[in-house]
Amino acid sequence: MKLILAGPPRSGKSCLRQGLKQAIRCVPGAPYPYVITACPDGEGAWFQESVNFDAEAAAKYKAAYKSKFTPEFVQRVTDSVKNCNIPLTLVDIGGIPSVENEEICSSATHAILLAGDTDQEIWSDRLKIWREFCGKLNLKIIAEIYSDYRGTEDTLPVLGQDGVYKGSVHYLERGEPTDQRPTVKALAKILVDLVGEND
Repeated sequence: MKLILAGPPRSGKSCLRQGLKQAIRCVPGAPYPYVITACPDGEGAWFQESVNFDAEAAAKYKAAYKSKFTPEFVQRVTDSVKNCNIPLTLVDIGGIPSVENEEICSSATHAILLAGDTDQEIWSDRLKIWREFCGKLNLKIIAEIYSDYRGTEDTLPVLGQDGVYKGSVHYLERGEPTDQRPTVKALAKILVDLVGEND
């Protein structure tokens, strides 16, 4: 399973990625959740833990590492996704359904969509372009999660008639542990079960 984490900018994708990675590692019998950082925003897999240790230094390193998509970067990450044979790979992409992201995700298999807004109708509209993105690339959407930044509790994902889990996760903020959030733990279990079914 090569799973992309997609959605608009600043919806908490990298925080969700870190929480999922840690939560998956706590599920008995789970495969190792390999992470590919597919956005040149300077926020690699190292960033969240670095923020927890020294937020100022992490911000400095992120700024130094940040760049734009280059043909070399896109090719390197596209090859990484294509050639990865690990049972569960999380691919953290940028917040724009761009040509670069299409190329990077061309070998992916599944997606979790994440977006946040105060109005559920706007939230659904914000995911429309990502649903189209996934449809174009034949990515199976596993879940659509509402990122409730001002919330104080999660709404556990429920499987809809469309075969997509829908729920919410609250306060995805850098430096905040997210692996014990009910929705993150539920998604981790869903992903591990799906990998097991594919085996």
